[in-house]
Order: sequence, then C-alpha cells, then structure tokens
Amino acid sequence: MTNTSTIAGFDEALADFLRHLALEKNASEHTVKSYREDLSQAATFFAGRNGGRAAIEHMNTRSIRAFQVWLHDQGYAKTTIARRLAALRSFFRFLCREGTMQSNPAGGLRGPRLDKPLPHFLAVDAVERLLAAPSPATPLGLRDRAILETLYSAGLRVSELTGLNQADVDLDSGMATIRGKGKKERLALLGTPALKALKTWLDARSAALSGKAASKANGAIFLNKNGTRLTSRSVSRLLEKYLAKAGLDRRTSPHSLRHSFATHLLDRGADIRGVQELLGHRSLATTQIYTHVTANRLQEGYKKAHPRAR
Repeated sequence: MTNTSTIAGFDEALADFLRHLALEKNASEHTVKSYREDLSQAATFFAGRNGGRAAIEHMNTRSIRAFQVWLHDQGYAKTTIARRLAALRSFFRFLCREGTMQSNPAGGLRGPRLDKPLPHFLAVDAVERLLAAPSPATPLGLRDRAILETLYSAGLRVSELTGLNQADVDLDSGMATIRGKGKKERLALLGTPALKALKTWLDARSAALSGKAASKANGAIFLNKNGTRLTSRSVSRLLEKYLAKAGLDRRTSPHSLRHSFATHLLDRGADIRGVQELLGHRSLATTQIYTHVTANRLQEGYKKAHPRAR
C-alpha cells in the first residue's frame, strides 16, 4: 500500500504522542522511531479506507480489526502484527488521557497468539560432562565447578547465583535463601554434589586470594581473582570455556542450566507446583512450558520405539 494520500487529523496527535514518549517516558530514539513507523503504516491504511483521510474519528474497533486482517494477508509475522496492535493500543490510551478520545478502540482486541519457543536444555549426560569439565587442581577450577553445580542443582538465574552471600547458604541443611526478581525471596535446595563443591571452594578460597583481595568480598561466595564479586558476564564467559572443553552446544547459556534443572525434575515425576516454587515463578503458566518439552520428548520416544507409531 503506497502513501499517496494526505493524512488529516492524525499528524498532530502522532507528534504529541511521540514527544510524550521521548520527554515523559524517556523512550530511546529507536523506540520512538519504531512507534512512528508502526503508527504511520496504520494511518496510511485508515486513510485508504476513508477517502485519503486518517481522521482520529475513523479509527474504531472495526477499522483496527480490518488493519489486523490486512497485516495477516500481507504475510507479516505474528510478532510484527502484535507489535503494531500494541503501538495502536498505547497511542489510543494516550489520546484518552488527553481527552481526544472517550475510549480505547484497541483495548479489547487480542493480538495473534504467539508461538513460544521451547527452552534450550542439556540432556543429563551432557550436564554430567559439563560439570566434570573444570579442573579440581586449581582454586579457580574448584570455584568454577561450584558455580556450575550450584546453577544446575538449585535452578538459579545467573544474577541470583552472583548475588549469593555466605550467609544465604546453610551447608548443613542443604538450603539457600535466594533473592529473585522483584527482590522476592525463596528457598532453594542444593544436592550433595553441589554442597561438596561449595565446601571445597570455600575452603580453598582464602588460600586463592591475598588478604587484601579477600577483604573486598563483603560476604560474596563467588569471587574473581581480584577478590570482588563475580559478574553475570564472567559466568557466561567461563561457561563458554567449559562448553568448548566438553564438546557441547555453544548456544548453551547459564539460563540453559535452569531450563535443564526444571526439565529433568519433571521428566522424573516431580510435581509441577513444586518445580514452580523452586524456580520462583509467580505464575504456573510460566512453568508449564517445561511440560511441553517433556511431552515432545515422550512423543519422540514413542515414535522411535513403538512398532505401530507410524
């Protein structure tokens, strides 16, 4: 659809909305540009339906639904269509606050159902190879093994791991207090190999650092060679090193160990609500994606093994 018409009653409202994003919402230049492009395309569509004018009063639920259908017919991806509708919803919400519109015509419209990509995880034998990759002969090797064991054993986000302090972990009970998203606390469980790796690292840690460096730790469990708290980026780099050493998929991230934790628990019959609690998910729907992973694996196994599956 070419923009040969004069769009009336829209440009000023769009300019006000974009200024609102930039100045009041502190949106980035890229975000403002994306909104401008999305809304300008919608305005061109509305103008084509109304004699070359995209007046605000022409933008109703019916015309927006027609725009959604047109986007689909043009072959736009579901994510793009969802973004266009979200842009219109935000624009009309702004116009309602400004008193230009009485109600949001896009408020009740649902975007296309987006396909959720299944999380990447490692098989149990691949996890075993990864956990065995750090050398136990050096203090940093002991630290790295403790990091990998803890990530997998407790199903932690990498930020939760790097934020761990010695006071958060009870090595006798095998439990740790985790501060997750929104500073929400939960209890995590640590298996015997993870506890052993943590104890070994903590015993070796003081010897690995000078007294001056160790004084910078402020109770952090996982430190770099300078004695300061390890960063998420550093954990990602060390994981890349051990993936290469173990000959494993380089796409694996620290979060893949969290995915592996959940998938392996459900594979072995763990209750999904228990897994939800261990992961710190607010909604059970977030945890349920792992049931799709295990269901897919069951289907694959069935098709391979059952003589009448095909």
